[in-house]
Amino acid sequence: MAKAKDKLNSCFDFGFLFTANLSPRGEMANGELRGDRGSFAAEVLLGKMANIRALLVGLSRARGSLAEAGRCASTRPSLLASLGAHYKIPLPACWFSSTGLPPHLVVGMPALSPTMNQGNIAKWRKQEGDKIEVGDVICEIETDKATLEFESLEEGYLAKILAPEGSKDVQVGQPIAVTVEDLEDIKSIPADTSFGGEQKEEHSTESAPQNKVVNVPEQTSTVSRISPAAKLLIKEHGLDTSSLRASGPRGTLLKGDVLAALKSGVSSSSTKEKKAAAQPSSQPTRDSQAQASPVSQKADTYEDIPNSQIRKVIAKRLLESKQTTPHLYLSKDVVLDPLLAFRNELKEQHGIKVSVNDIIIKAVAIALRNVPEANAYWNNEKEETQKCDSVDISIAVATEKGLMTPIIRNADQKTISAISSEVKQLAEKARVGKLAPNEFQGGTFSISNLGMYPVDHFCAIINPPQSGILAVGRGNKVVEPVVDSDGTEKAAAVTKMSLTLSADHRVFDGQVGGKFFTELALNFSDIRRLLL
Repeated sequence: MAKAKDKLNSCFDFGFLFTANLSPRGEMANGELRGDRGSFAAEVLLGKMANIRALLVGLSRARGSLAEAGRCASTRPSLLASLGAHYKIPLPACWFSSTGLPPHLVVGMPALSPTMNQGNIAKWRKQEGDKIEVGDVICEIETDKATLEFESLEEGYLAKILAPEGSKDVQVGQPIAVTVEDLEDIKSIPADTSFGGEQKEEHSTESAPQNKVVNVPEQTSTVSRISPAAKLLIKEHGLDTSSLRASGPRGTLLKGDVLAALKSGVSSSSTKEKKAAAQPSSQPTRDSQAQASPVSQKADTYEDIPNSQIRKVIAKRLLESKQTTPHLYLSKDVVLDPLLAFRNELKEQHGIKVSVNDIIIKAVAIALRNVPEANAYWNNEKEETQKCDSVDISIAVATEKGLMTPIIRNADQKTISAISSEVKQLAEKARVGKLAPNEFQGGTFSISNLGMYPVDHFCAIINPPQSGILAVGRGNKVVEPVVDSDGTEKAAAVTKMSLTLSADHRVFDGQVGGKFFTELALNFSDIRRLLL
């Protein structure tokens, strides 16, 4: 009994606390086991504690082995894990050594932006058989924001390209390439080997015939009800409801039923009538054929315009903004003559060329600095307004792939010439798709300028999570009464520009919007305020 007690005390020295719930004959009191079964119970508990201790020791040793393996540069998976901690974009890849295949690395589609769930392969910089060094650009990937370069964190040889150049909507994590350690291993990887990238297409093609077989018995009920969407299609195409089969509940004819009928070649009732009327005549006249052919060609002619990944994201975000953000619209006309005179002065006297938009950016940034309530956004989680520490202006730049919004950070602290130079650089990067994520993600306020087009005024859509965007129209010459220096009123021609603010009504109310426009108008009327 004393020996068992010593062993139990040694277990407590290791930090193991346990409660013994024994029978009445083997109870524990003051650290001693009493009864006939005390020694037996102690031995059982000791056995269990020994197993737990062995398990913990094994886990500790395994953790030490993993840490040691992470320090070993020759262990490729561990090296990837250690390097991944130093990069914002981890390399989704795994080393495999399958039966009959040499050690190889399957590279997956990376997530190059926080909102990216799929991407397009714009261009392969490396081809099959090329040597890859650490830091080499493997390919260019078109994300939901821009076209970014995908760099390799491993050295080796590109053995196989699974997603060829021009591949669209490749899901994040889906294999796009395979690399090997040695050049000779490329020959050991057959060209028809599947690494998971082609299984999705095979599965979809196999499942398609099954869906068709299942849908056939559903389209056997008669039509008792017609949905509104189906009515529009029937009226548009002139279909006969007796030739359609309903698959909805209680014999409801759905939109999908009409579309399926059109796809299967069901002709309209008017077409049937024309055919029945034409049966007595053996041969139609050439004039009727000439008149009917252009109509049918015109009705069937259309063109599908494929959307880029950027335009898909833009469309989704704009729809979400209009549906979830309460837009408040405020507008004001400002006199543009002082700004134009200041711009000409910079060009003639100082040789500095800036655009009207550069000065507008500075004027808006100063107004936001003086009205910090306008330089804020709505926090959905906390359901409250949060002010921004810096004034970062997003500029709308039109590109072939869609609208991009590069950011002028700390615009209120920069000179007009510095803003002009930065806008030119960012706009060029946006047009060629070379913007880095930190150059277009973020921003506290946006400006959309259509003054170079014949657009007098327009309303822009807020770019979430921002709370405001200013729409700038073109300048127009107008005649209005002005007060002369001697106090007399006379007519004069001035240049006016329309400004329309779209604001999040949860952040902006009428007072905040009025204060913002007051500061902005003062900046346009007295350009010297921009130099303070």
